[in-house]
Amino acid sequence: MDFNKDLIAASSTPLVLAILAEGDSYGYAILQRVRELSGGRMEWTDGMLYPVLHRLERLGHVKARWDVADNGRRRKYYRITPAGRTQLAEDRKQWQAVDATLRGIWGAFALTPPAGLLPEVA
Repeated sequence: MDFNKDLIAASSTPLVLAILAEGDSYGYAILQRVRELSGGRMEWTDGMLYPVLHRLERLGHVKARWDVADNGRRRKYYRITPAGRTQLAEDRKQWQAVDATLRGIWGAFALTPPAGLLPEVA
């Protein structure tokens, strides 16, 4: 499924912060977690993820550190900061409001058949 780029951009911050709220992680693992959480419907790329991580780091919402993985490779690990947790809580409230609004309007659409599908009265 191809997602609208605006929707991906708007959801990237809360998704990344929520994943990091689960625990420290590195880029590839974050990409895998997004894929897992979306049931394979969202396929992020490095080119999309790393600008988000760098912006969150500049804002003080995440901190990065280099570490050596079990396989001996150096990896940059990211962790959420207290400011990032505060931002995540605010993002969650906003997304819940958007979700409730969309569910309400889509529920109203479901009750009214689309134009042209109403039975004709004789």
